[in-house]
Amino acid sequence: MSMFYHHLRNELWKLFGKKRTYIGFGAFLVAQNAMLLTFRFSHWRERMVTLLSGNGYLAQEYVSALTVAVIMLIPQILMLMPLYVALVGGDLVAKEVEDGTLRMILSRPVSRFRLLFVKWVAGVIFSVVLVLVLGGAALGFARMWFPWKGMFVFVPGEVFNVLPPGDGIRLYLWSHVFMTLNATVILSIAFMFSCFNMKPAAATILSLSLLLLNVVMEGIPFFEEYREYLLTYHFHSWINVYVRPIPWSQMTQSVSVLLACVLTAFLIGAAAFQSRDIKS
Repeated sequence: MSMFYHHLRNELWKLFGKKRTYIGFGAFLVAQNAMLLTFRFSHWRERMVTLLSGNGYLAQEYVSALTVAVIMLIPQILMLMPLYVALVGGDLVAKEVEDGTLRMILSRPVSRFRLLFVKWVAGVIFSVVLVLVLGGAALGFARMWFPWKGMFVFVPGEVFNVLPPGDGIRLYLWSHVFMTLNATVILSIAFMFSCFNMKPAAATILSLSLLLLNVVMEGIPFFEEYREYLLTYHFHSWINVYVRPIPWSQMTQSVSVLLACVLTAFLIGAAAFQSRDIKS
């Protein structure tokens, strides 16, 4: 256990010692502040007031930091998070092969499976940190501009719900658990491609292409009855937290599918890496 801890610590030092690891954090901060300026000085507030008033709610009670934080998270979860998680996942193995450092590491008495497992755990820790920073920064910046009141969550065709502040922050925190699972799936897919004989950029592009294919197929009416076979359909669990009543059976199924994807991606990557001749 002590050796595993030291190995993991070294992997984390290497991971967080790279400048590209922090690209996602910086992009989130810039995007969130740009969105906040848009919310503050555009007609967004009037549109939300109209929507709430039309459904019989006192709009001013829900123009709040919690509401704005969730609105900011939706496009970032869909567009930015997969990009930066895949960027790190595609680097975990392929970058070390490209730099030649993996040959030196494998000359030491450590199994390939343990090496991959430690790298994958380091990637999962990065995913957790990225999601926590994303959610924490969104709520913190929103609180600087908007009051602490009730939460209003609206996603066309999926969620329309209003919540008191206490329930809102509780569900906001719970939603990050499912966001972290989504990020872990994306990282594991990129990690899987990284274990094959390819460049880091190729591993990142392939994982993003797979996700984009799922998004496109999910949006085509012809594939409506096959949505449950698509990864992006199960990624909706984080927003389903705000549905009333919570669809527990659907969310349990989605979590099971995503965990199976994580395990499958890791095992395929490990099998591919075991068969590679790196030290010659």
